[in-house]
Order: sequence, then structure tokens, then C-alpha cells
Amino acid sequence: MPCALCGDIIPSQVARCPACGAWTRRRDFRAVGVAVFMLLGFNAFIAFGAGISLLRMNRPLAELTRDGYDAVATAQALAPYADVFTISTVLGAITGVLYLAWLWRAAGQAAGPRPYPRRWVVLGWLIPVVNLVLPPRIVHDVWVSSGRFSVAGRHSVGVLVGAWWVSLLAAVGLGQAFPNGAESLPEARFSVHLGVAAAACHALAAALCMVSVFQITRLQLDRPVAT
Repeated sequence: MPCALCGDIIPSQVARCPACGAWTRRRDFRAVGVAVFMLLGFNAFIAFGAGISLLRMNRPLAELTRDGYDAVATAQALAPYADVFTISTVLGAITGVLYLAWLWRAAGQAAGPRPYPRRWVVLGWLIPVVNLVLPPRIVHDVWVSSGRFSVAGRHSVGVLVGAWWVSLLAAVGLGQAFPNGAESLPEARFSVHLGVAAAACHALAAALCMVSVFQITRLQLDRPVAT
């Protein structure tokens, strides 16, 4: 395959041009990374907006008394947020498919040694119980294998990846637990607080994932990769 920059022939078994260092199919890799980054930003934007909107409901509920509480009206006000969390879950699943495609490429192009075979990039998300532990380990390994890190740098990456994974699991759990209605005033207040927590975790998870996608892509574009 000829290089798009210098015209030299690039062997099929290498990822960069031997003459100028340009990536083969580099536009595809960047395009997937940009698409994942933008979808994650859209996820974060939706979650942030839902959280702010729910916070605005919290003050009127705090000022209500049991006698003035209308369960039907409150249920109608909360119902759209349950739909928002459902839509966010579906959008997150679509983003996750594209994220796996990007992570598969990133795992194959990381320069450093990796303790897990590449197939676990996908299998780690599909096998029950294993998918609660292995995905953050794989992301961490791909990240640190894509650059040169000190011990402190590896720990920092581990903290970021761990915070992303905990916030993602919390967002999924809290979003599924968000009720469709509230029979009493305490239940309504709890629902609002639960929704705010779910939205905050969702936005945080998306933002931290954006950081990992950006950093891993940047590191791999700046350094030679394994061949």
C-alpha cells in the first residue's frame, strides 16, 4: 500500500510508513476516536441537563407539605425523566459499541506489553461477572501501554480509570432504580435525589471516558506502535 504522504510502499504488516512515519488508515482511527468522543460528550450533556432540571424540582418539593402534595402531578412531572434515563441507556449502548471498535484498534496498536490477549477487549464486556472487573483493567493496560509512564503516572491513570468505572456502574444502577411515580412526598423527594445522583454519575462517567479516549488516541498518534 502506498503512503498517502510520501508515496513510499508501506508493508502490510506494519502500522506506519517506514519513510515518514505516517499512519496507515490513520484517518479511520482518528475518525472513530472523534466519533466516540463526540457521542460521549452528547451523553454527558444530556445527563447534565437532566440533573440540573431535577435540581430545579427539588426546591418546590422541599417547600411542600403533605396536605399540599399532589401525587398525580408529581408522577407526571417525573415520568419524562424516567424516559430520559432509558434513552440515555440506549444511547450509552450505541456509544459502547463504537467505543469497543475504537478500543479494539487501540489495543492492537499499543506499543507496550499487555497482560491480556486482544480478544478479551470484547469478551471482557460480554461474560457475566467478568464484565464487572475486567473492562477497567483492559482500559488501564491499553492506556499505560500507549505511552511511557512513571509509577506515579500509572497510579494516576489507575485512579482515573477506577473513578470512571465506579461512576459508570453507579449511573447504570441508579438510572435503573429511578421510579416512575411517587405516592408520597418523601418518595418524591427521594426520587428527585436519586435522579440527580444518577445524572451526576452518568455525566462524570462520560467525561472521564472522554479523557481516556483523548489521551490514548493522542499517545498512539504521537508514538510508534507495535508491529
